[in-house]
Parts: sequence; C-alpha cells; structure tokens
Amino acid sequence: MPQGQRSKRRAHDKCIWDRNDSKGHKRVRAAAVVQDESPSCSFSVLEGNPQVSSSTETSSISQGSWTASSTTIATNSDQCDESQDEGYSFSSNALSSVNPSSDILAIKLEMVEQYLLHKYKMRQPILKEDILKIVGKDNQYQFADILKKGCDRIEAVFWVDLKEVDSSNHIYDLVSKLNLPNNGRVYAGNGFPKTGLLMSILGLIFTRGNRATEEDVWKFLNMLNIYAGRRHYMYGEPKRLIKTEFVKLKYLEYCQVPGSNPACYEFLWGPTAHAETSKMQVLEYFAKVNGTVPSALLPWYEEALQDQERARAIEEARAGTSATARRDTMVLASSTPSDV
Repeated sequence: MPQGQRSKRRAHDKCIWDRNDSKGHKRVRAAAVVQDESPSCSFSVLEGNPQVSSSTETSSISQGSWTASSTTIATNSDQCDESQDEGYSFSSNALSSVNPSSDILAIKLEMVEQYLLHKYKMRQPILKEDILKIVGKDNQYQFADILKKGCDRIEAVFWVDLKEVDSSNHIYDLVSKLNLPNNGRVYAGNGFPKTGLLMSILGLIFTRGNRATEEDVWKFLNMLNIYAGRRHYMYGEPKRLIKTEFVKLKYLEYCQVPGSNPACYEFLWGPTAHAETSKMQVLEYFAKVNGTVPSALLPWYEEALQDQERARAIEEARAGTSATARRDTMVLASSTPSDV
C-alpha cells in the first residue's frame, strides 16, 4: 500500500479508536473504577432501608462519585483485589445537587451498571429484586428501559450479555460472548471480563489488513491507558494476558514479521477467534461502542460482507455434501443382497 494511503487509513483508524474510548467505554469503565476503588460504599437500598426518598433524591447525589461525565477514569489503578468481596452497597450519601427527572434516571442507570459489574466480578447472582430496589418505587415503570440501557453500555465495553439463568427466581448473569475461560475472566477466581479487550485487538488486526505489528497493538492500547508491564485494574498485567493467555488459547497468533531484520513481531487472528467470531461481529462491536451501524465503517464493512458470503458458501457446500452422503447411505442400506 502506498505511504499516503497507509497514513490516511491509519488516521481513519485512530479516529475510530478515539471515539471508541470516549463514548461508551468511559462511562462503564468509570462504573468499574468506582466499585473497584470504593468497595466499601454500601447499597443500603438493597437492605430494604433506602435512606433517600423520591422527594429528596434530586438534592442528594454526589457529583463525581456516580456521574460518568465527572468521574476520572483511573485506568492505571493497581488497587484491584479480585479475591476479596467487601460487600457492595450503595449509600444515599452519594446523592447531591442534580436536576430532577432525567439526571436522577442517569444516576440510577449508573448505579445499576455498578451493581451488575460488581456481581459479575464477585461471581454472585444478579437479582431482579435488587435492581428494582436500586431503580426505586417511583421509577418502576422505567425498570426495563434502565436495565436495557445499562446492559447495552456494558456490552459495548466488555462484550457480555445479560441472561436469565433462573426464571422462577428472576436470577441473571452476565455471560461472555466468547468462550474465554471462567466466563470471560480468563484467570481463576473473581475479576472483570477480558472479552472486550480481546475484541478490540481483533478489530485492530482486522483494520490493519488482517495483521497488526506488536508496536501498533501497544500504541493502540496505550491510547486506552493500557501499558505493558503496568498492572491494569481490569486486565491485570496486559502483556501476560495478551502474549501468553490469548495466544495460548489460540485467539491470537504471535509471529515474526517475514523478512524483518532486526526481528519484529505481529499479531494475527488465531483459529479460535475464526471459529467463535467473525469480522462482521467485530464491526458490530465497534458500531455499538460508537453509536452507529456496521455499514458506516467503510471499507471494512465491505470486506466483512465478503467474508460472511464466503463462510455461508462453505457452510452450504458442507451441508450439500452431508446430504448427499446421507442419501447414498440410505440407498445402500435399502438395497437387497442381490441388488448389491
């Protein structure tokens, strides 16, 4: 690719990554930071003792504690202790001056996000009755909308779905959309999902012509305040996670760039990534993050469509071969010895 085209394409890529981090990611990452760095805050509403009534909520929400727009995202935090459950709760002391109605609903939304993330991190069941208490009696009619928006924002960062695991007791769980170990946590024990990080790297590889140099990967991750050798509050030590775990699980391939001297290395999609996801799903992930649709992400949408068509043709060919084999077997089985 000529140098001018390469620079233009990389500038376009960077624009997508910048929007990626500035829209959906920051709000939900802020929720993760709040519950990770302030584990002692308590949800008194979940204990049936709401300290704030609907008439006083508008004057009791503390700025910066729960509003993503005013929360600093401490992505370099190494205060992450994934083995300890300090008892997640919400205190009404977290409420201060905001405008009525829409601002209260925004705060409720972020409380729900924090609750969902904490329950996932601690591997505890998500209870509908808990979420109803967070939403509050006066906002019950907006329960479904608040929950959907919270799940959509979490999905856009972590690539997990909220699924009902016990319909009789209304118990839910956040489920990784890739088959990473420990439901997306990768490592044993408690922790945050690693699925969104993997999808981001797969997307970078895709938009770099289906291979991305190690240098490009770390430049991209540095834009998200993720650094090799520096513990991250959601991902642990990123270099180990990416170059050891993701490669060992065959989601990524890590190999020397052909002909490079001195040797440099690059990442490609591994066979597990090809089996569990697709270029179109990667584009859907970034479309969610950016509040757009995959068809707006040109020229990669066209490539993803072609990839989708090839996969469909392969599946149809396999189905046709299987059907022919079954028919031949049935004909053979129905034949008499004299026919044979």
